Amino acid sequence: MHRFHNILFVSHGVNEETEALQLAIKLAHENQAQFHILISCPPFPDTLSEYKTIYEQSLIDKINKFIQLAKSNLGFSKKDVPIHVEVDSGDTPGVRIIRHVLKNSHDLLIKEAETSESMKGFKALDMELLRKCPCALFLHRPLKNSLQDIRVAVAIDPKDEEPAAHDLSLRLLQVSHSLNVLYQGNLHIVSCWEFALENYLRDKVWLRVSNAEIDKMVMEEKQSHETLLRKLIKQSQIPREYQIEHLKGQPEDVIPTTIDHKNIDILVMGTVARTGIAGFIIGNTAENILQKIDCSLLALKPPGFVSPVNAY
Repeated sequence: MHRFHNILFVSHGVNEETEALQLAIKLAHENQAQFHILISCPPFPDTLSEYKTIYEQSLIDKINKFIQLAKSNLGFSKKDVPIHVEVDSGDTPGVRIIRHVLKNSHDLLIKEAETSESMKGFKALDMELLRKCPCALFLHRPLKNSLQDIRVAVAIDPKDEEPAAHDLSLRLLQVSHSLNVLYQGNLHIVSCWEFALENYLRDKVWLRVSNAEIDKMVMEEKQSHETLLRKLIKQSQIPREYQIEHLKGQPEDVIPTTIDHKNIDILVMGTVARTGIAGFIIGNTAENILQKIDCSLLALKPPGFVSPVNAY
C-alpha cells in the first residue's frame, strides 16, 4: 500500500470544509502521517495592523471548530491525529503555498477545489498548483455517492515508454488502490486506445485495403494496448479488486464521459508528461480532461519533476 508521510491541508479560512477535513484526517490517521493546516489569506492592511493578531486567531478558532466536527464524525477523540495550524497572509497565494510545501517536505497537499458555476474544471489558483506544486495534489469536491459507495477511477496510458512515465503509471495504480482501500470503494482503471489511421483508411476509393483488413488492424491495436495495460497492472502488484474500463477514443473525450456515466467521485491521474524541466506546462490532453471533470482530483507528478518555484 502506498503511504503518505507529511500531509498539508490548505484552507482560506472562510468556507465550511468538514468533508474535506474528514478525508485529510482519515488519510493522516491511516498513514500515520504528520498533519498540518495552512490558512492562506490575503495580506492584512497596515492601517489595521493592531487587529492582525485577533484576525488571525479568529481564523484559527474557526478551522479548529471544523477540525473537531470532522474528528467527531470519524469517531476520533480530540487527541487523535495531532494537528498544527498556522496562518500565512500575503499576495501570490500559489507561490506561497508551494514554498510552504518545499520548505516542509510535504508529500501530499489537500484543498477544496475552486470551481466555476458549472462545477466543472478548475480556477486559476488550483491550475497553478497543478502545474507547479511538486507533491501529490488532492483537490476535493463534495462526494457524489454515499461513504459506503465511493467510486475511484485512475487514468492510465500503458503505451508511454518513457521510464518516468512508466514509473508514474505504477504509482498511479498503487495510490488509487490505497485510496480505494481507505474508502472501501470501487476502483475503475480507465485506459483509452484507438487505431490512429482508422479514419484515414476507411472508405477511401484510392486505397486497396478492405474494411475487413482495417477491422483486423483495429482489433490488433486494441489487443496490443490491452496486453500492455494488463502487464502494467500486474507489475503494480495491486490486488484484483478493480474493474477495467478499456475504451476506444480520445482520452479528453472518453475520460470525462466515463466519469459522468460511472458517477465517479475521485479521479487519480498524472498531470505532467516530462521531468526535470522547471515550469513545464501541463500536457494538452491532461489540461483538456481537467476542464471537463466535476469530481475530486488526485494529481501526481512524475518522479524527478522540478517546480519552477524555489523554497526561498
